[in-house]
Amino acid sequence: MLHLIKDITDPLIDYLLQDPVRPELSPEFRVAENREVFALKDDDKVKAIVCVAYNVGIPSSVKDLVEYIDANPDTAVFYTIWSYAAGAGRDLIEEAQAHIKEQKSGIINFVTLSPKTETAKRFHLKNGASVFRENEDTVNYKY
Repeated sequence: MLHLIKDITDPLIDYLLQDPVRPELSPEFRVAENREVFALKDDDKVKAIVCVAYNVGIPSSVKDLVEYIDANPDTAVFYTIWSYAAGAGRDLIEEAQAHIKEQKSGIINFVTLSPKTETAKRFHLKNGASVFRENEDTVNYKY
């Protein structure tokens, strides 16, 4: 089941403090304007979490997640994902994409803002993404 964390009062908000990819980002940052957090749950157990920013254009850094905000975003940026169960990350990416396509008709790009690690590379390429662009500290994979 897909669960949307909309604000800091959500009962799942403490899971955001467990982010192994971007631990420096506060829960408030993750649920601010033009950002959402999706959790994949099985009954009461959280299986995976992904944080998404809605931007104009494709960012090359975390700083761009703030600077590319616009009232009419065209890009969903998956900027961090982690899972607690095998295969849950892939399932969450697919469910989040389907939800976004249904709810936000202006979104035409689905990309990541991933660290330059072998783990991120394997995960995204295995799950159908392709390398869109390599940046100084990040890689954008396109879904």
